This record gives sequence, C-alpha cells and structure tokens, in this order.
Amino acid sequence: MFATFFIAMSKKTLQETVNQEAAQIQEVTTDASHAEGAHSPLSQFEVKNLVDIHVGSIDLSLTNSALYMIIATFFSILFLHLATKKRQLVPSKIQLVAEGFYNFVDNMVLSSVGKEGKKFMPFVFTIFTFILFCNILGLTPYSFTATSQIVVTLSLACISILTVIVFAIIRNGFGGFIHMFLPSGVPILMAPFIFLIELFSFLIRPLTLSVRLFANMVAGHVLLKVVAGFIISLGVLVGIFPFLFSVVMTGFELFVAVLQAYIFAILVCAYLGETVKSH
Repeated sequence: MFATFFIAMSKKTLQETVNQEAAQIQEVTTDASHAEGAHSPLSQFEVKNLVDIHVGSIDLSLTNSALYMIIATFFSILFLHLATKKRQLVPSKIQLVAEGFYNFVDNMVLSSVGKEGKKFMPFVFTIFTFILFCNILGLTPYSFTATSQIVVTLSLACISILTVIVFAIIRNGFGGFIHMFLPSGVPILMAPFIFLIELFSFLIRPLTLSVRLFANMVAGHVLLKVVAGFIISLGVLVGIFPFLFSVVMTGFELFVAVLQAYIFAILVCAYLGETVKSH
C-alpha cells in the first residue's frame, strides 16, 4: 500500500514537472515569435488600431494608416499656406518651391490634356502632392507609409479612373465613350476582338496604377529594413558597409518617392488626354 502511494505521488510530481516545462517552452516560443514578428521586414506594414471607434456595426477606428494620411494632408496644406501667405514679387525659398511644384504639374496637365485640362489642374495637383507627402513621410524613422497599403493606392486609382469616365461621358456622350475602345479604321472582322482588348486594358487601369505605386513603396522599405538588420548583426567594424549602403538607398528611395508621385499623376493626365483626343 505504501509502495502504491509512493508511485502515485511520483507520477503526480513528474506530471507537474512536465506541465511546468511545457508551459516554459510555450512561453519562450511565444516570446520568440513576437520578437521575430517585431523584427520582420513586413511588420512595418501592419495596420493597427490607434483609437477604437464603432458606430453600430460600422468600424470607424483610427488606424496608423489613416493617421499618416491625415498628417500628409495637414503638411501639404501647411506647406502651401506658408508658401502663399506672403506672396512677393521676389519669391522666398518656400514660395519658389511651391511655385515650382505648381508650374511642374500645370505643364504636365497642359502637355498631356491641352487647354481643356486646366479644369483638372486642382485634382491632379492634389493627387500629386498627397502621394508625394505620404511617400516622403514613410521615409522618416518609426513612421508608417500609407501608400504601402493596396487599399489606399487602389482607392486613389479608382477615384482617378472614375473621374476620367465621368469626363469622357459628359464631353463625348456615352457613344463617344464606347468609341474610345474601337479605333477608327479597324476591319469589321477584327472589331469585336479589338473592342474587347481595349475594354480590358481600360478596366485594369485602376489595378495597374495601384499596384505600381504599392509595389514600389513596399519593395524599397523592405530592402531598407533588411539592410538595417545587417548593420546591427555585423557589428561596428563590418556593419559600416551596410550602413553606407543604407544611406545611398535612402537617397534612392527619396528619388523613388518623388518619381512614383510623378508617374501616378502623369498617367492620370494621359488617361484624361485620351478622352480629349478620342473625339
């Protein structure tokens, strides 16, 4: 009887020890996974709720993505306000930069759309400055790149293409809008195939616009994160090489940030120009 009691107590003690070790292993594994996630190059793109706001079943929470879009809008308005607050015949430095931006976009619209495009100058200028400030803000330390989210870039692309469609229908009529997908001089037998190809290429424009901007922002930031990891892991002596490379890449990413804003804006102008030239 004493032997049975001793065996039972030994089994209970052994089971408790196994459970404690399993709990410790689980805790270590969880901490390791959290640490790995925190240092992952993709963790910087995670959308997090900052302020939970729910109206019935609708989630209106303020996320880090929405916050940085608000910040980008605020800085763009502040920049233009400061630049135009005291307009002078001999412009100040900030006024000179703002006028350079304005003339740059204005020439872009005029060369792509023509004089009819003047009415779209505020729209294209807004798109350009918003994307530009979002891209540049994403390069600052511990920030968030709103244009690295496909839902943001796709929304901008859909708004742009919808503007093109509305303008085409108002200007050329619905028949003229359909005629955009069937160029003149196409043989009758080839007309259905050409129409479907042109229609498909038009419908995927929101996707190509959004993916181009999204992919460039994600790729550049992932590369910078990976290089930054090498700086820490290689130490002071060897780590100087990835550090210098990261400095060069940061400058290149700044160039890409401006370039992608320009590409998005110039493509919107090109789509508007097709509407004018198709009639």
